[in-house]
Amino acid sequence: MQNKKKFVPEQVNIWEVLPRDGFQMEEKWIPTEEKVRIIRGLASTGIKHIEVTSFVHPRAIPQLRDAEEVVKQVQDLDGVKFRALVPNLRGAERAINSGMKKIKILLSATDSHSLSNSNCLVSEAQKDHLPIVELARKYGVEVGGSIAVAFGCPYEGKVPLEKILSILEGYKNMGVTEVSLADTVGMGNPKQVSEMLSILRKLFPSFKFTLHLHNTRGMALANAVAALEQGVTDFDSSTTGLGGCPYAPNAAGNIPTEDLTHAFHEMGIQTGINLDSLLDVARDIKNTIGHDGGSFILKAGPNSRLHAKPKNQIKLG
Repeated sequence: MQNKKKFVPEQVNIWEVLPRDGFQMEEKWIPTEEKVRIIRGLASTGIKHIEVTSFVHPRAIPQLRDAEEVVKQVQDLDGVKFRALVPNLRGAERAINSGMKKIKILLSATDSHSLSNSNCLVSEAQKDHLPIVELARKYGVEVGGSIAVAFGCPYEGKVPLEKILSILEGYKNMGVTEVSLADTVGMGNPKQVSEMLSILRKLFPSFKFTLHLHNTRGMALANAVAALEQGVTDFDSSTTGLGGCPYAPNAAGNIPTEDLTHAFHEMGIQTGINLDSLLDVARDIKNTIGHDGGSFILKAGPNSRLHAKPKNQIKLG
């Protein structure tokens, strides 16, 4: 009996989340002009989708207190689609007033993470999102949803599928049909990712599912391939692998954009990103921030970067 051929797309969209997910974990202040310079550098590599910031309260994440100014200074980057994470109605108002055309709202899959992240239960947080969606609809702003700790919670362990289904029903009722599934602390595995997506795509055929993967336990790339084979074509990643979640213990950085891009290119999947240019920008980011988040390609280089052959061949025996 022949195995069913797995789906592999010809092209994918990579959403660069370093300016939000990566920067938010840095305690040392990154000047606004440096953030803007890095974003411009990322855009120069062919990246067309960037999560530019989060309109969170400055006391919660001081690093992103310059969200309005960052957005203002990158508006001239034609051909790049920006989005911003908004935690509440006030954040949505700030984002829309700053000129954002796409925002992303966040829910946790478990009450424990929701209490840590938003100081409320999941059901309460979801009710609070309806005014955000209504405000965005009024101004013609796109809204995407997301589910944090979808593949495992550091407080509750494995997340029952019923919780994911309940959240998706809530999103559906609000008219939000693009949802990012986030492996916030890297507890997911390829079998789990594949099985969950197989079920969700059948139950919510009108939804567009995207993947937001953290590489805490080295499973992010394997999980990306599993999602790819289930029809997912949009992935979040962070150049140099910086990132994490300030409300989840031991949360490591996102899958590095250069690692994900390299893997897709090796598989014959187009991203529209120039990998060599991206590596130049990644090295600049590492020098600017002072460290990276565990990028393999930044360390080893792509497969195409071959070494000189040995000059002397010694015969043994």
